[in-house]
Amino acid sequence: MCGIVGYVGPREATPILLAGLKRLEYRGYDSAGVALLNGEDVQVVKKPGKIRALEAALQVSSPHGTCGIAHTRWATHGAPNETNAHPHMSNDGDIAIVHNGIIENADSIKKQLVAEGYTFSTETDTEAVVHLIDYLWEDGEPMENVVAAALRQVDGAYGIAVISARDPNKIVVARNGSPLLVGVGKNGEMLAGSDAAAVIEATRDVVYLDDGDYAVLTPDGYRTYHLEGQEVDRGVHQVTWDLDSIEKGGYEHFMLKEIFEQPSSISDVMRGRLLPEEGDARLGGIVEHQFDLGRVQRVVITACGTSWHAGLVGGYMIEELAKIPVSVEYASEFRYRNPVLEDGTLTLAISQSGETADTLAALKEAERRGLTTMGIVNAVGSTIARQTDFGLYLHAGAEIGVASTKAFTSQLIALSLFTLFMARRRDMSATHGHEIVQHLQVLPDQIEEVLKLNDEIEELARFYKDAQNFLYLGRGYQFPVALEGALKLKEVSYIHAEGYPAAEMKHGPIALIDEDMPVVVLAPRDPIYPKVVSNIEEVKARAGRIIAIVSDDAPELQGKVDHMIKVPHTLPHLLPVLTTIPLQLLAYHIAVMRGADVDQPRNLAKSVTVE
Repeated sequence: MCGIVGYVGPREATPILLAGLKRLEYRGYDSAGVALLNGEDVQVVKKPGKIRALEAALQVSSPHGTCGIAHTRWATHGAPNETNAHPHMSNDGDIAIVHNGIIENADSIKKQLVAEGYTFSTETDTEAVVHLIDYLWEDGEPMENVVAAALRQVDGAYGIAVISARDPNKIVVARNGSPLLVGVGKNGEMLAGSDAAAVIEATRDVVYLDDGDYAVLTPDGYRTYHLEGQEVDRGVHQVTWDLDSIEKGGYEHFMLKEIFEQPSSISDVMRGRLLPEEGDARLGGIVEHQFDLGRVQRVVITACGTSWHAGLVGGYMIEELAKIPVSVEYASEFRYRNPVLEDGTLTLAISQSGETADTLAALKEAERRGLTTMGIVNAVGSTIARQTDFGLYLHAGAEIGVASTKAFTSQLIALSLFTLFMARRRDMSATHGHEIVQHLQVLPDQIEEVLKLNDEIEELARFYKDAQNFLYLGRGYQFPVALEGALKLKEVSYIHAEGYPAAEMKHGPIALIDEDMPVVVLAPRDPIYPKVVSNIEEVKARAGRIIAIVSDDAPELQGKVDHMIKVPHTLPHLLPVLTTIPLQLLAYHIAVMRGADVDQPRNLAKSVTVE
């Protein structure tokens, strides 16, 4: 959520800041703004809506400066309008700030500052911080000292960047619970960003700040400190992906591009990790922790949204194949219900961005209780990757579309590899392991076969694009796929959809079924297939319009379903990788036909970094 870009150096800052904001659009936003140091003044230009509105305003006002900060806002406190858009300024106009996160004690700070004569013009929590910085600033004091002093009085989550005419040619950035990094450029250029996409056009060298860090950026370089004042060294990391991965590459939308990237993204997850002769997995990120893994008596998987659906599939896998009990928890609920976490519990966090606020909080609770923690993330250098004891990177490449597609299937593969690794160290035979490896190896080709159904699914979407409701049904491994399919449709098309265990349909949702209700049934041939056929009969008896996802010719369903989409067959625990792709395509095409903004759905953000 929200995006921050900062630049200080010899070049004109505006084009660099705008380019960075455009590369952060995928995070979701409702307004955008820029603050520039122009000689002795700070100039701010901000607009509600898309970045193109800001760009047009900048062409009119033509501010100049070689030091500036920029922001895309996803509204939390206050309506999405020009007044509440960032940057925010001190009353005298000398200080500008951009902020991601939520300041929990903003009201008490505001009350104190109003008593001191400060005027507040916005509904945001951020304005309290810029006025607090102004209140604490004594003549001649370096900006970084004042910002640190102000943040020591702040409760809550933040990623901030500050500039001021009182201490020009300098940016101070800080983070606590909201991601922020420093981009180390060449020839006197320093940058800041919410993630690497903001700075990659200028540099691949980045420094990830930890919670409680702040950094000072000048044309001479950067220095990082802990909030209490001591200097710290966070080290420079190399960004391994390139600009091509965050361009559309000829596709109409990022979402479609990323759906079609799944054969390669799946291959990338598995590359170098399969041991065909041994029927095993090589997982360098966890192999050094085999002692800890050998003591695991229970796994708690914690995640949010699509990653939670992947966690459900992973839980089924681990219990069935590795014989370890698993509970799958919404991260947002996990830390508030005082769960029982006994010794021998592994807490496994799943997050595409590695920055999800609720998942990070759940991890901190597990760490507080002394438990071993593991992460499955896509973003190298992300907070979850650095905070957990060990983990697996997806290596799926940048995912720009807000609705996750390739990250979901990559998470399923990572969970399959982890399950295989654990099972082979328990009681799974080499023969069984060899069978799993063989099926994993052919999955990319099988995904290619599924993607050939794109035209067929587009026609199906045309038939159902005006539906008001959808029901998705699945059992066993396919139940989480039903949840994920319904979520994708809701996210991008704004059609109401529910995912349900097929057997639970008769305990309520069956009341909704009539001739106007499309029902998507996950019905690949697996051990529960006969039960799913019975559920289809129940829907058919009530005139529901049935779309069946099958893995063979399904003669039992001939004449009973309205539409049939056939995917290749594989092992039951790998079938979700194949059955989810038609649902991604169906959601995509329906959304496009309804005129929705597929890559940036309303009200949604790619990385949810506030509670």
